[in-house]
Amino acid sequence: MHNPFSEIAAFIPPSMMKTYVVLMILLVIGGTVLDMMHKQSAKYFFANSKKAQANAKHKVGGGKKAGLAVKTVANEVLTSSEFCNSKRRLSHLMTMYGFIFFVVTTAILIFKYTGSGQEASGLVTFLWHLGALSLCVGGYWFWFAIRVDVASEGVKWNQFNGRGDLFILGLLATATFALLWSFTQAIGLGVISYLMFALFIVSSTVLFGSVYWSKFAHMFFKPAAAFQKKVAQADGSNENLPFDYDLTDPELQAKFPDLPTYLGTNPPNMGLGIKREAPRHY
Repeated sequence: MHNPFSEIAAFIPPSMMKTYVVLMILLVIGGTVLDMMHKQSAKYFFANSKKAQANAKHKVGGGKKAGLAVKTVANEVLTSSEFCNSKRRLSHLMTMYGFIFFVVTTAILIFKYTGSGQEASGLVTFLWHLGALSLCVGGYWFWFAIRVDVASEGVKWNQFNGRGDLFILGLLATATFALLWSFTQAIGLGVISYLMFALFIVSSTVLFGSVYWSKFAHMFFKPAAAFQKKVAQADGSNENLPFDYDLTDPELQAKFPDLPTYLGTNPPNMGLGIKREAPRHY
């Protein structure tokens, strides 16, 4: 129920807090635009989309595209179904939803309650702490357990690996120092509380100010790429990749009459490959 922003407002004007939040939003937008210009991701995206349209075997209507957009939001965005590993998926969801709750409630606490004389809603302060805690649990679980597993990435916990690590470390530092700041402020540890607040501001500035160099912007590209892939599969272009045919389909066997010769009369579905068995032989 503790609102750390209300107490710090005695030393930092609420207008300065609001200006800082707006500045962080501008840094995210600017960093994302620069990232797109540097990697030419938007140019590639539209060129690839145009190429797919040229290779399309049939037209996909607006209703179908809307359904694919909803499916993309439900699968790739809200539930992260692209993760086959259940632990990695749960860790990602805890980190993602924790970050969303943390950022949204931070804006609410600063813009609605700080400096207004109105006491912050207990639900908002609870979600602020819960979001930061969820982010920490999911992030530290990934960093110290999932990431170091040889069946996953096999990277040592103390090994810094570039862009992706800059993003996750920025998230963890911001949420961790936010919780420590709130806790030390609530129990009256003045000097330590101010130190935690300073580290919270530094880490959040690094997080939102390093979008151009980190993996932050991928959260915007990923849903667009997933949607484009679904459209390409629906219109028949399939990004110039072969389709995964059902080898027992009589129409396919009529088209390729030599299938039974080398696969038998009832050929099994192929292509499980590495998913047939979990990698446990390191």
